[in-house]
Amino acid sequence: MSFNDFNFNTHISGAIQRCGYTAPTPIQKQSMASILERRDLLGLAQTGTGKTAAFVLPTVQHLMETAGKQVRVLIVAPTRELAEQINEFTKKIIQDTRLRSIAIYGGVSKQMQVAKIRNGVDIVVACPGRLLDILNDKEINLSHVETLILDEADHMFDKGFLPDIRRILRQLPKERQSLVFSATMPSEIRHLAEDILRNPVTVQINHTRSVKNITHQVYSIAQGQKTELLVHLLKLEHIETTLVFTRTKYKAKNLALKLAQSGFKATSLQGNLSQNKRQQALDGFKDGTFNILVATDIAARGIDVSGISHVINYDMPDTAEAYIHRTGRTGRASCTGEALTFATVEDGRMIRTIEQSLDGKMNRQAVDPAVLATRHAEPEARSGERKRIPASNKPKATANSQRPRNRSTASGVFGFSGRSKA
Repeated sequence: MSFNDFNFNTHISGAIQRCGYTAPTPIQKQSMASILERRDLLGLAQTGTGKTAAFVLPTVQHLMETAGKQVRVLIVAPTRELAEQINEFTKKIIQDTRLRSIAIYGGVSKQMQVAKIRNGVDIVVACPGRLLDILNDKEINLSHVETLILDEADHMFDKGFLPDIRRILRQLPKERQSLVFSATMPSEIRHLAEDILRNPVTVQINHTRSVKNITHQVYSIAQGQKTELLVHLLKLEHIETTLVFTRTKYKAKNLALKLAQSGFKATSLQGNLSQNKRQQALDGFKDGTFNILVATDIAARGIDVSGISHVINYDMPDTAEAYIHRTGRTGRASCTGEALTFATVEDGRMIRTIEQSLDGKMNRQAVDPAVLATRHAEPEARSGERKRIPASNKPKATANSQRPRNRSTASGVFGFSGRSKA
């Protein structure tokens, strides 16, 4: 199948070529025809599978075929970064048309956003909190929305946004097209989808499976030796563009500082940063100013940075689903990637849970403590910092079997033991 099969107009076809797309991804193949037919849709697919294009391309085509001067499309996203990413992609598609889009989120001037809304926009990409704030000020009218899109719906549940979503829904016309996209489907999201979707098409693309071209390694390490192990791994030649996940904002900030002091081009992305600082960190990671980004789970979904070779779980994620989302930042667009996880003796149960979501065990790498020095201590936690809950009873994910990597790995250093078979 090619994009020509969808009979997009010449503008959309030209935009597809400008974006360098050659063939639709599975989620695009199975969803775009139904969206073009104005059907409601529930799309279940893992991160990095092309969901944004799957809903933006047919939605823009519809806007170009009909007239209107009000807000006609509302896209709701859980994070500022994802909202900005969707808006930037949308602007690429609608360039040289009369359509206009805007991203609405907190941390930046509300007055500037309101001014743009007053000037007229067709597509609003919004985080729930700031959108409700502007709605309460009566500065936006959603009564003419023709298409509602909820992206990363399960993450909106994780962040406690479902009550806000239901308040927003009350401002929308009942007669509309509704699209819900999610990487996982907890019961709360299923109930929400049942409430707002009418006779929907369901598209499911291995939504709880790990990307098949990612290899998974777990390193047995003492808590206080994680930073030294990380520094050694980052010095290896094949460790290129790397995303490092920590559990807390404080640790992300301090670990990035320690790496920078050690000579690495490292920065952090975490919730204590202003929006401008967060955007600078992300832009710097994208353009190569930094090749190491230390982040909390704010970066686990929706951050489309090409060429990430490694994801390193400095701290163990709390759920198998979180592991899938984190590691989905690598191995994108048919590239191979590696996921490295640091595990203490307390993390055994979570490792077993994650392995149940993979078709085979993670590659075990034992670290010889004598090899590691002590000069890079773990960033200290603040007094009273919340302890991680080591396991969860949330639904488990499944994953495709692993493929052999086409690059060298970190095995063979630090006295690592041999791998277990996948």
